[in-house]
Amino acid sequence: MTAMIDVADAQKTFTMHLQGGVELPVVRGVTFHVNPGECVVLSGPSGVGKSSILKMIFGNYRCDGGRIGIRHRGTLIDLASAEPRQILNVRRDTIGYVSQFLRAVPRVATVDVVAEPLIASGVARPEAQHRAGALLHRLNIPERLWQLPPATFSGGEQQRVNIARGFIPVLPILLLDEPTASLDAANRAVVVELIAEKKRKGTAMVAIVHDDEIRHLIADRIVDVTRFAAAA
Repeated sequence: MTAMIDVADAQKTFTMHLQGGVELPVVRGVTFHVNPGECVVLSGPSGVGKSSILKMIFGNYRCDGGRIGIRHRGTLIDLASAEPRQILNVRRDTIGYVSQFLRAVPRVATVDVVAEPLIASGVARPEAQHRAGALLHRLNIPERLWQLPPATFSGGEQQRVNIARGFIPVLPILLLDEPTASLDAANRAVVVELIAEKKRKGTAMVAIVHDDEIRHLIADRIVDVTRFAAAA
């Protein structure tokens, strides 16, 4: 099977410019792959480098060595050496990302925040809003709130809007950074269902999940990041 994500010997070091250029190694030798329809969960204690690996795969962090192979439009692109324009193209057409925090334009209605990725990909606004509403309904956001900006919502409601926005595009790769952290049991179960649906459609996923029960429900494989932690 052709991997959608192929990470080989990747490493990351932060340079502390305000502290005399001190270098802080984070991870090294990171090697794993993710096939279509597979969810790989990164495990390990806080601070071991899980989020850094996720951000290297998304291209937010430049990796200092090794390869971050992403299959984009049938071609394997190394994000470690890709030009900024290539990285932006990969993010637009290939990789989705659900972070722990909602970043939305102020005063934009919730239904439009969720629909925006579909509209950007060419879906007509009425259809995009219809699909956004269906997903918000599944995530138990009442219809009376859909025309309000999500900044007015509780933390748990904002996270559900964030999940809806991240899951609505049909993309080959999806990265999940603690998607269930602020959710109650009922909404955690909805997210598990959404992940299962993405798997059936062939989406390759990498997730960080600290909840042991959720990890067990969604993981096809678990990668222990502890073995990649760089010595301080």
